Amino acid sequence: MPDAFAPSADAADSEHQSAGRKRPKPGERRVQILQTLASMLEQPGGERITTAALAARLEVSEAALYRHFASKAQMFEGLIDFIEGTVFSLITQIVEREPQAADGSHPGGRQATRIATMLVQFAEKNPGMARVMVGDALVLENERLQQRMNQLFDKVEAALKQCLRDSATAQASATPTVDAQVRAAAVTAFVAGRLQRYARSGFKRLPSEHLEPALQVMLG
Repeated sequence: MPDAFAPSADAADSEHQSAGRKRPKPGERRVQILQTLASMLEQPGGERITTAALAARLEVSEAALYRHFASKAQMFEGLIDFIEGTVFSLITQIVEREPQAADGSHPGGRQATRIATMLVQFAEKNPGMARVMVGDALVLENERLQQRMNQLFDKVEAALKQCLRDSATAQASATPTVDAQVRAAAVTAFVAGRLQRYARSGFKRLPSEHLEPALQVMLG
C-alpha cells in the first residue's frame, strides 16, 4: 500500500538553491509543499497550520507558495486528491481481485473486510492524512474541504453496500438491499470512529487495534 507524501530530503531546500544544487521544477515544488504540509499535520495536537508556518518550514516566502497554489484551501485539496485517488484505486483492486471461495460463496463479505482494513491501514501509516480524513485538520478551513471528505466516506459506504448486497443476494437474503445498507453504514461509522480516535489521541490509539475481531462481529 503506498504511503502518502512522505517528507523528502529536498522539502526544506531554499527557494533560491545554492549554486551547486539543482532548482526544483514547478511540479516538484508543488509536491514538496504537499509533502511538508502532510508532515506538519502529523504533529499531535498541532495548532492550525498557517501559510507563514508552512513557508518557514520550507524556507521560502509565502509568495513562493502562492506561485504554485492559489490558496491554502487548494493545498488541502491536493492532499484530498491524493487520498481519494489512493483509496478508490485500492477499492477497485480489492473488488476485482478477491476470488470466489472454494465453496462457491460470494466474496462480498471478504471484499468489505479488506476495504475497511485498507482504510484503517492507510490512515495509520499516514497520520497527517488521517487528520484530513476525519476533518480535524479542516477546522476553520474552507467548508468545501469538509464536504469533499464527507463525500469520500459516502462513496466508501456505497462501495461497501454494493459488495455486501451482492453477497446477501447470493445467500438468498429476503432483504439484501436493507441488510447491505445497515451493515455498510455500521462499518463506515466504525472506521470513521477509529480514525477519529487515532487523531484525537495524538496517534497513540492505533486504529488497527483488535481490528480483525471487530470486523468479524460486524461482517461475519
